[in-house]
Amino acid sequence: MASNVLIFPASILVVLFFCCVLAKGDMKVVSLTNGADHRGRSLKSNSVFDVLRYGALGDGHHDDTKGLAKAWAAACSSSHPSIVLLPKGKKYLTKHRSYWIEATIRHWILFKAVRGLTVTGVGTIDGNGKLWWQNSCKVNSKLALTFYSCTNLKVNNLKLLNSQQIHMSVERCTDVRIFRLSITAPSSSPNTDGIHIAHSKGVKVRNCMIRTGDDCLSIEDGTKNLHVKNIVCGPGHGISIGSLGDQNSEAQVANITIDGVRLHGTTNGARIKTWQGGRGYAKNIVFQNMIMDNVWNPIIIDQNYCDSATPCKKQKSAVEVSNVLFKNIRGTSASREAIKLSCSRAAPCHGIALHNVKLTLKRGGGNAKSTCQNAKWKKLGTVMPQPSCNLND
Repeated sequence: MASNVLIFPASILVVLFFCCVLAKGDMKVVSLTNGADHRGRSLKSNSVFDVLRYGALGDGHHDDTKGLAKAWAAACSSSHPSIVLLPKGKKYLTKHRSYWIEATIRHWILFKAVRGLTVTGVGTIDGNGKLWWQNSCKVNSKLALTFYSCTNLKVNNLKLLNSQQIHMSVERCTDVRIFRLSITAPSSSPNTDGIHIAHSKGVKVRNCMIRTGDDCLSIEDGTKNLHVKNIVCGPGHGISIGSLGDQNSEAQVANITIDGVRLHGTTNGARIKTWQGGRGYAKNIVFQNMIMDNVWNPIIIDQNYCDSATPCKKQKSAVEVSNVLFKNIRGTSASREAIKLSCSRAAPCHGIALHNVKLTLKRGGGNAKSTCQNAKWKKLGTVMPQPSCNLND
């Protein structure tokens, strides 16, 4: 049986169609069409827990929280394969509830400690985030759709729109497949990351379109064995590993492949960012087959990252960045500085390789340039512009 599965909604309009199936200890979510699942297999009527039968109205005006929670609880307590169905063509409104507790107030919809969960459908999760953005606070950021400590997780064919802040968060999960998502928010919306991944292993992200006000993908501490392929990103902040090592913490990120990404008008392209004073490593990272279209900082390693109102003090430790490959990356830079390797004197970057990189300025005004400090790198094939690195700056 699945355990400790929680959904915490806030004042949000949700247009969503998915079903949850519990079988042999696994929870699966599949689309339903005319009484069949997404593979056309018929489903027994007593296996379907329709939220409308549990008090949800789906009219977009009344609070459907209790109906959703009752249907979920009934399906999870069933002894046979079960489905929670949110019929399409409805608008399910969930509001702030008095049972929110301090430990979970940052979450809107939370799936916790579920095995074999698949979320799929043809609907939209609309965060209605405008009011949240007007009162944005990074310290108390909100997470829209969160998967926490889930195993064998699949999420596909959903639209996420205008989240309060982070659209989807995958935390402490293992064996994750994320396919065919559309994630959209205005470029001016603060902290609206597309997909946030942390402390998770064995994650694959495929065929997604992400247009937000922050990172399209943010890859943080504890992420290992991540493979990302065929992503369209922009606007937003690009593909970011980090930030890592804030508040003198230890971070471990390894075996990351970002393959086949198109970035349009983002403020960064392929980025690794770490704070001074941190510990640990970011290693075995590949950014390849990427096209930049008017992107600021197309390639950037920044070990002196400082997102603070006051200047950050120089410190004697840093998260070690090593074995990073930038391969087959081409396109146009919006900034004069197309390649920036800004590494720490305390822990210089090493094993950095640039292989077949060609970046030019989007508009006239001369050639793009590279800057490089405290990085040991090698050239493979054509590299333009080519860094000239100063060690121990």
